[in-house]
Amino acid sequence: MQKRGTRIDMEKTQKDRPWLFRTYSGHSSARASNELYRTNLTKGQTGLSVAFDLPTQTGYDSDHVLSRGEVGKVGVPVCHLGDMRTLFDGIPLEQMNTSMTINATAPWLLALYVAAAEEQGADRAKLAGTVQNDLIKEYLSRGTYIFPPKPSMKLITDVISFTYLEIPKWNPTNVCSYHLQEAGATPVQELAYALATAVAVLDSVRDSGQVPAEDFPKVVGRISFFVNAGLRFVTEIAKMRAFVELWDEITRERYGVEEEKYRRFRYGVQVNSLGLTEQQPENNVYRILLEMLAVVLSKKARARAVQLPAWNEALGLPRPWDQQWSLRLQQIMAYETDLLEYGDLFDGSSVMTEKVEALKEEARAELARIEEMGGAIAAVDSSYMKQKLVESNTARLKNIESGDQTVVGVNKFTETEPSPLVSEEDGGIMTVDPAAEAEQIERLKAWRDSRDDKAVEAALADLKEAAQEGRNIMEPSVTAARAGVTTGEWAQTLRDVYGEYRAPTGVGKAARGEAGDSLEEVRKKVDEVSEKLGRRVKFLVGKPGLDGHSNGAEQIAVKARDSGMEVVYEGIRLTPAQIVNAALEEGVHAVGLSILSGSHLPLVQDVMERMKKAGLEDIPVIVGGIIPPEDEKQLLEMGVARVYTPKDYQMADIMADIVGIVGRRHNQYSR
Repeated sequence: MQKRGTRIDMEKTQKDRPWLFRTYSGHSSARASNELYRTNLTKGQTGLSVAFDLPTQTGYDSDHVLSRGEVGKVGVPVCHLGDMRTLFDGIPLEQMNTSMTINATAPWLLALYVAAAEEQGADRAKLAGTVQNDLIKEYLSRGTYIFPPKPSMKLITDVISFTYLEIPKWNPTNVCSYHLQEAGATPVQELAYALATAVAVLDSVRDSGQVPAEDFPKVVGRISFFVNAGLRFVTEIAKMRAFVELWDEITRERYGVEEEKYRRFRYGVQVNSLGLTEQQPENNVYRILLEMLAVVLSKKARARAVQLPAWNEALGLPRPWDQQWSLRLQQIMAYETDLLEYGDLFDGSSVMTEKVEALKEEARAELARIEEMGGAIAAVDSSYMKQKLVESNTARLKNIESGDQTVVGVNKFTETEPSPLVSEEDGGIMTVDPAAEAEQIERLKAWRDSRDDKAVEAALADLKEAAQEGRNIMEPSVTAARAGVTTGEWAQTLRDVYGEYRAPTGVGKAARGEAGDSLEEVRKKVDEVSEKLGRRVKFLVGKPGLDGHSNGAEQIAVKARDSGMEVVYEGIRLTPAQIVNAALEEGVHAVGLSILSGSHLPLVQDVMERMKKAGLEDIPVIVGGIIPPEDEKQLLEMGVARVYTPKDYQMADIMADIVGIVGRRHNQYSR
């Protein structure tokens, strides 16, 4: 006899559609990246996520002095329409959903994308995708800003106002809390700072006059978010549910949006790369899985798109196989489990409800503080948010150093067998061919030689006029793209109108260490060495090149200050010449260079050569970054005194080591 319910159990269960599967990728050249994208699409990836190199992100052509060593390292170089055309060759853009992680130059890369798509015969109204286009978090954490906050908000507004009419399926800004967590933000700070940014953006659009009041809810409905998920599993789920509820509250109460579909919190995610470890890197696979669960388990707060880092990103650039492994993890979760067959698993949970309400209450209080200051832009200019992030990151690192926060393989369970995953000839990572930069520069030169200079001049003149007059710069940018204007020319035109900006570092105002902490012995050593030197130990912390990941440099600067050293730290994006000049003028005793973009070899070599020419070869140079063992050997052969990588997390030990190097170097040269 058939049991009751058997027929129903055998019926096909209706599943939710899975999220978009993305892989964040791009390197070397447009041609190499195109091959990678096409391969990933055949493996089941359902959306593209483009990583641009640092010159492209910061508005420089590949042959600019600041681009040296950075071309093609952390993403693909795109200098002009020809590069964009090659990047998407054979990929029908009208059928694709493309995410472009780009901020300061977002209007320009979107203009190039539109021009390339229309060359394919695509209708721009059918294009779908996202530009990150969030400058506030760039001032706070990532560092790829160009212009001051006010004109940056104008450019964000221009993109939003252009897309809602011309590309209605496009997400014109992707408010990004991802890098806030990487910079040390607590869940409450992630919620408050991201939502404050979204409020600043929507207020700017509303007040610009570019969008009629009756269409404003549609604009609200196109705002999306890009978040980070860490390992505190329950807290991360609660954070995402809090985001959903707070965004619904803000859009309804502040902006009067009545339709529920326009109030939805739509977000994509890449889970935390900061928590991936160089030690026992195979453990990162489990970390990535747990972090992904936090953004897919709760149906009401499920990500619309997910991209996962590779297990070896703490070591260097992932290979195609490594990216495939992360893609397969998503596919197994979506297609082999029954996750998408059920409603929200956390509705009715008193534990989850209590946690969500607590986060919302704290986030509302922080949002109110920012509102009292005048909003997110004012909180950037005053360095309030940056200062709080530096303090939070200091506290996080202190907990790891003390063992209060366990990181398996780093400060506990450190005994290990050699990993077979990193025993291959390539060291378990992919390296960019050094010839890629020279080849890109040659292509750029050929492009400039082949274009119509009069058309370029006319397009740039119209772009400049639009910026000066306060007109929307998007259509002039599309025209400039078609004329053959380059990324550097577009950005320089706007630099001439808007000027450039250096964001506050947050280091000077960050809370100081307390007596009796782990630096007590280091302070005594600093005092001893300072007495021998005849003045206070002076340490220059510099970030050469275009790498804007300043978290490590900031923490080194804070710890050096708290150790009793005099610290010179001028923030990001300095040329080797500027760093050496500062070392000479400031009379420093040591130079610390922080580089996380993979460009350490050419940049450090440049600094070392300039130090020698300036007669500063007696000053020790210390380098920190994501540096493979083979590169570490080369740096030491150049004369670098010490190399630190993510495995070196005990800041007191690092400070003691630096002071010891200064003392020994002084003894050596004072004989």
